[in-house]
Amino acid sequence: MDLTNKIALITGGKRIGLVVAAALASRGVDVALSYARSKAEAEQAAERARAVGRRGVAIQSDLSQLDAGTALVDAVIDRLGGIDILINMASVYVKKPFEELRPADWDAQLDVDLRAAFLCTLAAVPHMRRRGGGRIINFGDWLPRSGRPRYDGFLTYYVAKAGVIALTEGLALELAKDNVLVNAIAPGPILAPPETTDDELKAVERVTPLGRWGGEGEIAKVVLAFLESDFITGETVRVDGGRHLK
Repeated sequence: MDLTNKIALITGGKRIGLVVAAALASRGVDVALSYARSKAEAEQAAERARAVGRRGVAIQSDLSQLDAGTALVDAVIDRLGGIDILINMASVYVKKPFEELRPADWDAQLDVDLRAAFLCTLAAVPHMRRRGGGRIINFGDWLPRSGRPRYDGFLTYYVAKAGVIALTEGLALELAKDNVLVNAIAPGPILAPPETTDDELKAVERVTPLGRWGGEGEIAKVVLAFLESDFITGETVRVDGGRHLK
């Protein structure tokens, strides 16, 4: 895909999303970013796009709500005129012991990580068809990609991200006839949560074969590779510095 003058929607305009948006804008893409609460970060990403001469908009959306995906895509169409690229990055990341889990926790996780990715896709694909095709990138995680539920307290997260991988494969088959290519990225130690201690940072580095955290730019590189390819679909690529090997 030639990225010049294409239009992308990124759900989750914070941290990694901000860097991905900047990378797309630098290649000539207009970007819309959705946010639930992180308005400042999403606006910053939109401003970075405008600074390099592309259109950039930030749109508030609570993707835990059933009708939010359709409303979000409609807002992008209204403000930017179309959609060629959908990057489903919105996610919930909360640790909770199994004994404390309740049905509401299950719903809160899967509604954002899995259902919203499906609903945004369902809303976006008709617009992609009218434009001759498109690209969809979902975000999984290196653990379910590797078949390793390694950490206690993240049951719902693991299940949701495993579902994202299955969704990616199923959508790739369903949408191939429309020239809509669907892939997923499974990050490993890319960007530590803000509350991570120095000891925790170093512990991850010790068990990562490359010996370091990757940084947001490594995700942006893979996003661009998927977008520019015309023959990769249904894949989930780990970006984990070899973490899955140990």
